[in-house]
Amino acid sequence: MALRAAESIWVGGLFNPRPDSLGSHARPGFVAVGRDSGPDRLFGNWQCCLSVVRAQKSVTPVDDEKPLTPEAAKPVGVTTHGDKEIVSKGFHRDINFLPKPLSVTEDSSSTYDGRKVRVAYQGIPGAYSEAAALKAYPGSETVPCDQFEAAFKAVELWLVDKAVLPIENSVGGSIHRNYDLLLRHRLHIVGEVQLEVNHCLLALPGVRKEELKRVLSHPQALAQCEMTLSSLNIIRVNADDTAGSAQFVAASGQRDTGAVASARAAEIYGLDIVAENVQDDADNITRFLILAREPIIAGNGKPYRTSIVFTLEEGPGVLFKALSVFAMRGISLTKIESRPQRKRPMRVVDDSNKGSARYFDYLFYIDFAASMAEERAQRALGNLEAREFARFLRVLGSYPMDTIR
Repeated sequence: MALRAAESIWVGGLFNPRPDSLGSHARPGFVAVGRDSGPDRLFGNWQCCLSVVRAQKSVTPVDDEKPLTPEAAKPVGVTTHGDKEIVSKGFHRDINFLPKPLSVTEDSSSTYDGRKVRVAYQGIPGAYSEAAALKAYPGSETVPCDQFEAAFKAVELWLVDKAVLPIENSVGGSIHRNYDLLLRHRLHIVGEVQLEVNHCLLALPGVRKEELKRVLSHPQALAQCEMTLSSLNIIRVNADDTAGSAQFVAASGQRDTGAVASARAAEIYGLDIVAENVQDDADNITRFLILAREPIIAGNGKPYRTSIVFTLEEGPGVLFKALSVFAMRGISLTKIESRPQRKRPMRVVDDSNKGSARYFDYLFYIDFAASMAEERAQRALGNLEAREFARFLRVLGSYPMDTIR
């Protein structure tokens, strides 16, 4: 059963170049996203460590990455809105008008020049992603998005200031879609949020859990509660998101149907919590990334994490050699994720007279526990490039680590 968010970012609207206002056409509760072009195309290729990774190396596109084109970099563009073509003037070419990289202190604030920070998330009110956004920016204005990509585009087009999106769960593993989108879009990771997930079984007021015959939720949430739901002999029905499931149950009035969602979703949609903490694993934590148009200036006064993505030349032991640049400098790797290149998934190697060997061509996403302000991190990435291990290397962000609190 597919559930769609009632209010969400929708694609196809007019781009408004002002970062602190919405276009006059915007509907309440909606943010309009225009074509995939905007002022950030002028400066979206900034990297966190240009002094370490040579410019030609860091901007060389791989198959999954959208390269910057002269068309995309023009300050004057045409946006289609309905049957009309609307010309947006863009930004002045004067370098003083370009945004400056944020410091850690500036980025952690919930206000910009007296106004609330606007933070995009995927889902509807009551989603765990919204809770993560409010943990990162208490008192901010949260903006629901129908899809992950809509949240990326909302930041790129200055419709919101930040996006908070899940990247991995301690039980369910990595969110592969968001790894792919990190490469396809020119945003920077400026922070992370680790959120403890406590699933609740929700139902209409007065309904007992023994009366429930079916329950709706996101597939990952249902999988995380498999043992509990099986003991209740409840049929599980996949839905788009947890909060959307709660909204559906409240609107449908079906007393034999429940939802697995957050306690806040129960409060928002007027449902009862018939059981709390129904997840099978008590240590259920989701890690979210905070994305922005510009990088923060990395410091070294607190624990930092740096995220990079690269591809490797072919050859025996090349991955081992690439990772050794971190080990030799005492830098711990906190995450390694590999993703096949979508437009070039297979590599052909002639290694005999009998035919060709085929194997996947991968992108490697790595998180390591060090700040780009540290010399050892700069030397590690410089070494990774200097020895020609990496055919492509991009720093996605260097940002303070978050803890459960």
